[in-house]
Amino acid sequence: MTKCAICNNELTVTSCRCESCNTGYSGIFSLPRLARLSQEEQQLTEALVLHGGNLKEMAEDLHISYPTLKKRLKELSHALEQKKEDDEKKIEQILKDIELGKMNAEEGIRQIREINGEL
Repeated sequence: MTKCAICNNELTVTSCRCESCNTGYSGIFSLPRLARLSQEEQQLTEALVLHGGNLKEMAEDLHISYPTLKKRLKELSHALEQKKEDDEKKIEQILKDIELGKMNAEEGIRQIREINGEL
C-alpha cells in the first residue's frame, strides 16, 4: 500500500520494527523509488526482471501485444523519471533548509542518504 485509501495521496512511513529483536524506529522515512510505483508498475518491473529483458516472452506471458508492452514500458520509464525528479527537488529543499538553519546538517544528510537509497 503506497497510496491513501481516502485521498489517494502518497503515504509516508512513520515507524519500522525489526521482527528479530523487536527494536522499533519512529520518524519520517522515505520509500525507495521502486516501492513508490503503482502496483501495476511494480508488477511490470518484476516481469521485466524475471524475463531478463526479453520483451517478446514478456508480452506473451502477460497476454498483451508487443506494441502495448512497449507503450507500458515507456509509461513506466516516465513514472520512474518523475519520481527521480521529485527526489531531486526534495534534496534541493533539504539543502536550502540546512542553509537557512531550518534543519540541522546531520538530519539533512540522513534524509538525503535515505532518498538516495543509502540507508
